[in-house]
Amino acid sequence: MVDFVGRAKWDAWNALGSMSQEDAQKAYIDLVNSLAGGEEKTAAAQTDSGQKYKNLLITCENGLRTITLNRPEKKNAITKEMYEEWIESLKEAAEDPGTVITAITGSGDYYCSGNDLSNFANIDPSKMHESSKEAGVLLNRFVSAFIDFPKPLVAVVNGHAIGVCVTVMALFDAVYASDMATFHTPFSALGQSPEGCSTYTFPKIMGPAKANEMLLFNKKITAQQACDVGLVAEVIPANSFQQKIWPKLQAHAKLPVKSLVYSKALTRDMEKDILHKVNDAECDRLVERWTSEDCINAIVNFFNRKK
Repeated sequence: MVDFVGRAKWDAWNALGSMSQEDAQKAYIDLVNSLAGGEEKTAAAQTDSGQKYKNLLITCENGLRTITLNRPEKKNAITKEMYEEWIESLKEAAEDPGTVITAITGSGDYYCSGNDLSNFANIDPSKMHESSKEAGVLLNRFVSAFIDFPKPLVAVVNGHAIGVCVTVMALFDAVYASDMATFHTPFSALGQSPEGCSTYTFPKIMGPAKANEMLLFNKKITAQQACDVGLVAEVIPANSFQQKIWPKLQAHAKLPVKSLVYSKALTRDMEKDILHKVNDAECDRLVERWTSEDCINAIVNFFNRKK
């Protein structure tokens, strides 16, 4: 393994020590705004003292369980803690006999802006390899939770979606999107590589050419374009999105749960072994990418621009 610690780039990385976590988070918001191509819009986070999770809101009514990503002030960017909560919430949904369908959506104007890059601001460069391996294990567990989820899983994409939250959508059973949503996987721009089994699922769903535009060349697509290539099942106008999507899902949740589970197993189980192998390979490559000069320089340059 190449030792990057002695290289000059670590001087720049260490210089990030003068940036507070708050400044790093603000810088991250600037980044996702530029990726989404829109102005920064934040919404006040909802709070519920009875909630089990810090970063998620969970409701379950008449068979429909809703998991809401609840960091609207940070564009629902995913922290390590949030990854763990998301994994646990899926396990809980799978085991709950009262849950028929699980829907995932976002609070505020974003569905999810992917990984919270502000986490990089506090990483000790001498522990970069160790931290990357730990992150790879966490990501593998996260994606596996989607691969193995036994019940119908639906994405309710209320706004912009970036990174890993886009790649795992191909593991959902249906994706419904607001016509204001966009889908962006800017991995190569950040010196990284795709995950979420997208290197297998995207070419299968949309064909190699369209998949490569997204996964290799960072193309951002609209909700309608995502629907046209088969990633999204239906696009709903933003001004009626919330009013239309939930009655639809509530109707689906009245269907016999065993019929849904067995039907999903017939359509999904034959590929589970393949998906787990793809997940392993993607995570292994990402561990290498996270410690590569390409990725480190991209992150360092990003934070230095925002200082």
